[in-house]
Amino acid sequence: ETGLKSLAARGFGSAALGMATQSLARLLSRRWGGQWGGSGPWFPRAAAGAVASAGALCAAGPAARCSRDDGHGHGHVHQHSGDGHAHSSMPDKFNHEHVGSDRLHLVFGVPKKGRLYEQIKKMLEGAGIDYTRKDRIDIAHCNNLPISIVFLPAKDIATYVGEGDVDLGITGEDCVAESDVSVKVLMALGIGKCNLSVQAPKDSGLNAASLAGKRIVTSFPVITQKYFAELEKPGSPTHIKCISGSVEAACGLGLADGIVDLVETGTTMRAAGLEEVSVVMKSQAVLIMNPHSKHPELCEVIRRRLAGYLTAQRWVMVTYNVHRFNLKLAEKITPGKTSPSVQPLEDKNWVAVAALVPKSEAASIMDELENVGAKDILLTSFLHLRDGPSQ
Repeated sequence: ETGLKSLAARGFGSAALGMATQSLARLLSRRWGGQWGGSGPWFPRAAAGAVASAGALCAAGPAARCSRDDGHGHGHVHQHSGDGHAHSSMPDKFNHEHVGSDRLHLVFGVPKKGRLYEQIKKMLEGAGIDYTRKDRIDIAHCNNLPISIVFLPAKDIATYVGEGDVDLGITGEDCVAESDVSVKVLMALGIGKCNLSVQAPKDSGLNAASLAGKRIVTSFPVITQKYFAELEKPGSPTHIKCISGSVEAACGLGLADGIVDLVETGTTMRAAGLEEVSVVMKSQAVLIMNPHSKHPELCEVIRRRLAGYLTAQRWVMVTYNVHRFNLKLAEKITPGKTSPSVQPLEDKNWVAVAALVPKSEAASIMDELENVGAKDILLTSFLHLRDGPSQ
């Protein structure tokens, strides 16, 4: 209630507040409704976080129409025509006019903070998605595409995408599974890799099966319940408690016999005297889409741009000169993604070769090329690399 009143105080109208309230209700009922109830000590904190998410989404409603002065640093150049306006900075096929209350921008949810946010920020920049995020503002408008970026807690993004409030989002596979909603996974991003694991005190002799029916603390109650349901004996349900942070301290404080938590490097787990006894699921950041989004073409444009940026991070171009006598040996070392490019030189006995090679193998490949007589070996990195329509 306090959160919604604050939204009203910031000037949001009744329709926008209604959107925030409905989004909040859906989020809470899906994540914490039913068997989880709403009486735990974590519930007020969870509700406050959900109100903040709903507030950002509430802002996305009117702001996604990118009015002349929306207060969020919108960078489009406007060409006004009648009651609507178009964006001269847009590619022609995405140029549009805003008439009435239609939301014509794609809404793209990304994590609002943390290491994952920093990695995604760099990824969006490399994909040519240009925006400016102002301090304490959880929405930003893309300057060169009809996209409104909403910054949300990573755990809430899958819920909003599944419910249709957000068209596209980036979050972890663990968050998608925990949200238990229907979304379309467009691509894995290769960042934020970790395991969601069952952990127990080191040298306790406990395993996942022996922890079934005991006390488990986690931030992933939906996944945890499904996992232990297959291991429980009849009449001995697992007692699952949900807390929002510092899960690894639960065993040491006597709150749990085991925990289910994310493991990336294992440093925090070992410092808490725990060990991994079972992997519930592997997770990484993924690009997800609402199956019924009104912007499928733009979603595909974003997917291709992100894929092009990620491809450029994995490959580099090696170019070199080599004697024709050694060309076959050199081509075996640098077959390229499709085929090496071979160009004749003024000296007919020599050719210039260019080929894509995996970045992780580039140094060794240059050594091998030198061993077969290649000269003038250059290595070039890319900002962006497209594989074509089949990508």
